Amino acid sequence: MSDEFFKMVAEAAFSNPFGEKRAEIDRRIVGASESTEWQSTLPPLLRDLAKQIQSLEQAGELVVDIEAEGEARNVTVSVLFHVFHRYMEAFDALIEEQLASGDESCRAPFAFQCLEDLAGYGFKRADACRYVGIFYQIRRAFYFISTELIGESPCMRQMRAQLWDNIFTHDIAWYVQCLWNRMEDFSTLLLGETGTGKGAAAAAIGRSGYIPFNPNAQKFEESFTRAFVSINLSQYPETLIESELFGHRKGAFTGAIEKHDGIFSRCSPCGAIFLDEIGDVSIPVQIKLLQVLQERTFSPVGSHDKLRFKGRVIAATNKSIDALRREGTFRDDFYYRLCSDLITMPPLRQRIRETPRALDQLAGHLAQRICGEGEILPILGKLNQDVGKNYAWPGNVRELEQAIRRILLTGAYAGDSATEPTEEIALSQAVEAGNLTAKELVEHYCRDLYTLYGNYGEVARRTGLDWRTVKKNVTSA
Repeated sequence: MSDEFFKMVAEAAFSNPFGEKRAEIDRRIVGASESTEWQSTLPPLLRDLAKQIQSLEQAGELVVDIEAEGEARNVTVSVLFHVFHRYMEAFDALIEEQLASGDESCRAPFAFQCLEDLAGYGFKRADACRYVGIFYQIRRAFYFISTELIGESPCMRQMRAQLWDNIFTHDIAWYVQCLWNRMEDFSTLLLGETGTGKGAAAAAIGRSGYIPFNPNAQKFEESFTRAFVSINLSQYPETLIESELFGHRKGAFTGAIEKHDGIFSRCSPCGAIFLDEIGDVSIPVQIKLLQVLQERTFSPVGSHDKLRFKGRVIAATNKSIDALRREGTFRDDFYYRLCSDLITMPPLRQRIRETPRALDQLAGHLAQRICGEGEILPILGKLNQDVGKNYAWPGNVRELEQAIRRILLTGAYAGDSATEPTEEIALSQAVEAGNLTAKELVEHYCRDLYTLYGNYGEVARRTGLDWRTVKKNVTSA
């Protein structure tokens, strides 16, 4: 029983908490049915785990060795799982405290006690200190992914699982063993329409990097609030964008009356830079960014100094990367340095289509954020009355947030009159009218999927068509 128990706990410990596998394992450990809520399985699991560990301690058989294999490794991972959950609420409280305190790292005496507990179980102090840092990272990742990117539609659940893998890789055992301090070379490209939450996704990644724990000061080396820095590349003219990215020395050009630190200088070694609207930058800027990604060094404008960049790079665009590459306005070599991971943010209409109640949930969440805790005003009724259930929300979550503000101010929201109905809505109306041929239906469907995924190969996989046929259907309009 104990061998199998520790094996399942170790499997749960290294599973993605936003994936279905983790919930299945937890239910199996406690013998719960598939209908049992995942959260309710954790308390009995932790109680059983504490008893099993105590039993091994009393028998003098508890030995931890993270490099071991088989049963010994499962027991070691289970002990980490046990200690992590013992301090989980304290880590959550630290996150809230740090958000309120800002850029000065808060003291965390409980984290020092956590280190001592791990050492007491037999972990080397250096390893124990590293695990405390990973515990804090895990809680930050869960906090920012679960609170900033809500929604129970399948596409949102998949996207949250993707973000978790982006931070810890698809096998956290690899991450813990050898990648926890080597993630700087893993760049991320976020795709999706405007207003879908690319900035929130980038912030979740950027605020969830590994931050070392300093046992002497009893606090973490860096505040995660300053670990994430962002820049919207489309707002700067060509003449200034290099200065904003890399900084400049005094006198480097006319108007450079003092030294300026660019965003690469301001990024913490524990953090990440978010380059928003990456699809708008010129080829020369792409080349300079490519050099940073390849060499991990940069020079301020007017200087020959080579400065080291140690953070991660996250980029985003609402344009079709495939189209930009075909047009020659986005370099292939730059793309291949950015695309360690590609994450596509689902549009609001897809979320609603998959789960109709998604609009209610998201509108309630946004209204509460705007109005604070308390009674939710009758906003949903006004939305349904004014724009209807089939409204396409071309501005996505950002539009919904402003629609709520418009209703609070004026009592009404008529929708975005500057946009045409999306192809999805036009397709629905045409199908209802019964005036589409089979060929037109396939063309519409292929274009709809291409809008969502931006990739002919993915559309071909989902439709069972040859990619050349898909391309013909997409470009036939």
